[in-house]
Amino acid sequence: MKFNDIPGHKRAKTRIREMIDSNRIPHALLIEGSSGIGKFMLARAAAQYIHCENHRDGDSCGTCPSCVQHQTFNHIDTRFVFPIVKGKLKDPVSDDYIVEWREYLSKNPFMDFQEWLKALDSLNSQPCIYASESDKLTHDLNFTSHKARYKVVLIWLPERLQEAAGNKMLKLIEEPHDDTLFILVSNNSKEILPTIYSRTQRIELKRLSDEEVAVYLQNNYSLESTDALAVAHLAEGSIIEATNALSLSKERQRFLELFMSLMRLAYQRRVKELKDWASDVASLGREQELRFLNYCQRLIRENFIYNLNVQELNYMNRDELNFSKNFARFVNERNVVRIIDELDSASVDISGNGNGKIVLFDLAVQMIILLKS
Repeated sequence: MKFNDIPGHKRAKTRIREMIDSNRIPHALLIEGSSGIGKFMLARAAAQYIHCENHRDGDSCGTCPSCVQHQTFNHIDTRFVFPIVKGKLKDPVSDDYIVEWREYLSKNPFMDFQEWLKALDSLNSQPCIYASESDKLTHDLNFTSHKARYKVVLIWLPERLQEAAGNKMLKLIEEPHDDTLFILVSNNSKEILPTIYSRTQRIELKRLSDEEVAVYLQNNYSLESTDALAVAHLAEGSIIEATNALSLSKERQRFLELFMSLMRLAYQRRVKELKDWASDVASLGREQELRFLNYCQRLIRENFIYNLNVQELNYMNRDELNFSKNFARFVNERNVVRIIDELDSASVDISGNGNGKIVLFDLAVQMIILLKS
């Protein structure tokens, strides 16, 4: 992983490079921030830069033996520590899952925790870092580095350290070997053992901008700029949320079709067809009904904003935008709040196990009245 492979975070990259170049690397560095913004990628890039045999242009070369080993997660002086499940193992350690870990890293550079649970085949468990991990690390770090000046220990989610593991890890961090560096990566640093947290030098990463997420989507998923920006806006700076949204694109397209049908039928006062529409939506099941109603609220807000003629405030994809060009004028200051309230009320009723057909047909009838307001 090279620094240039990571979207955004220019200041953090510069700061880490300067630490390494000036040989003022803290023995324990904590990279903290929300999920899906590239924190562990930055930690991996830092480790590769430390071990690279031929730095150039402020980045690792990517071609020397050390860089090649990093790219396959096999560098001999790099240790990975991450949450695991105990299963039938007596003293579980990360190395017991190293095959699954390497495959996971190759597919999930932004570290989607749900995907790690799938890799562990343990969706209902709570993985953690056990005391046995700290014991093994203590043993392994007593040996000198094999090839590089520094051994680097990358710890993913130190907030999942068991208390006994945390206390043992604290001793390693308090009294580090001269040739050992720790880089911790946390999604929720408030849950890290305070004594460990206080002994780290911290870099907090902010969320990625919508533009940075959009560029990533365009480069990696061949999206048009309008579609990429619409997805990025909903993802709130997280690449994980953005890519998950893409996997739901078929659902989103279906929701748009149902939304357009509702508004067209309501405008034409076609009550019988609206009753059929309510039955169709109700057949989706409660969870999808709720997601559909949430989608409708977003699209109503987007159509209201569209009327302001401030393009940079709109985050709709091309299909949504094409429909809104003619529909937006029907969403105005006289009815927008009442439409949102009706959609919200329908969500509350369906969440409370209300009859979907009845709730949605009532919503459709209200749309007849509100669109004429």
